[in-house]
Amino acid sequence: ADACASDLSSGINAEYGAGISVENTEDNRRDYRELLFSLPKEAGIGNYIGGCILFEETLFQKGADGTPLVQMLKDHNIIPGIKVDKGVVPLPGTNGEGVTQGIDGLGERCAKYKQAGAQFAKWRAVLKITETTPSELAIQENAITLARYATICQQNGLVPIVEPEVLCDGTHSLARCQDVSEKVFAAVYKACIDHNLYLEGSLLKPNMVTPGMQCPEKATPEMVAQATVTALSRTVPPAVVGVTFLSGGQSEEAASQNLNAINQFGDKGRKPWALSFSYGRALQASVLKAWQGKAENKGDAQNELRKRAYANHMACLGKYTGDIEGASAGDSLFVANHTY
Repeated sequence: ADACASDLSSGINAEYGAGISVENTEDNRRDYRELLFSLPKEAGIGNYIGGCILFEETLFQKGADGTPLVQMLKDHNIIPGIKVDKGVVPLPGTNGEGVTQGIDGLGERCAKYKQAGAQFAKWRAVLKITETTPSELAIQENAITLARYATICQQNGLVPIVEPEVLCDGTHSLARCQDVSEKVFAAVYKACIDHNLYLEGSLLKPNMVTPGMQCPEKATPEMVAQATVTALSRTVPPAVVGVTFLSGGQSEEAASQNLNAINQFGDKGRKPWALSFSYGRALQASVLKAWQGKAENKGDAQNELRKRAYANHMACLGKYTGDIEGASAGDSLFVANHTY
């Protein structure tokens, strides 16, 4: 199955919508999502995107003609998913670190989401690299919470996407990010195994291993690929079905180039998982820029989505040539301490 996903669990907010004057209202959010989901069949978007992560609001929304937005996705053979966490809160006893909340009542929410048509879920944990973080406490608390979430999802018939994001904020080097990412991924899978998670029925949504956004030493896509594949091969069990990378503030073009390099890198035997994408900002920046909240721009915005989806589909095959320019392709999408 194609594990490529579009992460729309944030919608239009100040971070995604920077540079466009669209008020963050429920109607505007619905119009934007309907624009994304109502591409003409001949656009073939379902060939490039296999799943779409929704916010709870969207799961129950209907388009202007009364068609449920979830049905619009299904018409493209795109599987609906749902963000189930309730955001990051401070973790007491740490130096500004956090843990994700939302375990209370999760089983009941998952049952409701499954009934509404969702087939998978995601939960985002956030860890930050500084001289003193991430602490062992933050790593363990987030790993255990991710594992609990994942098993609750499986009990309710949802496939869990396990998302431990090591933020790209900071001046840290590529090697430091790799070291921290390995520690985090290892802790996550130790917790998942301790909680008896059925690994074959789960996905991992990790950060790529990159230098910090403020690091003076930049990394080529080939360097990112080597560090990322090495970190995964040391920590992620082959039983995990697929790895769907988050874009994490990379520009649209960098996210595509790095994914392409990851799929080109090394021996396939060292990469037993499908290596794909679950992008939010890096699929939508050009779409939002083309749309500008104006109905007459719908066609242009839909074309931007098709282009970025196709670019990342080719990157999954290791065949992206960098010849697809979008309205925001090279723009930085970095947001400090990204939360939603």
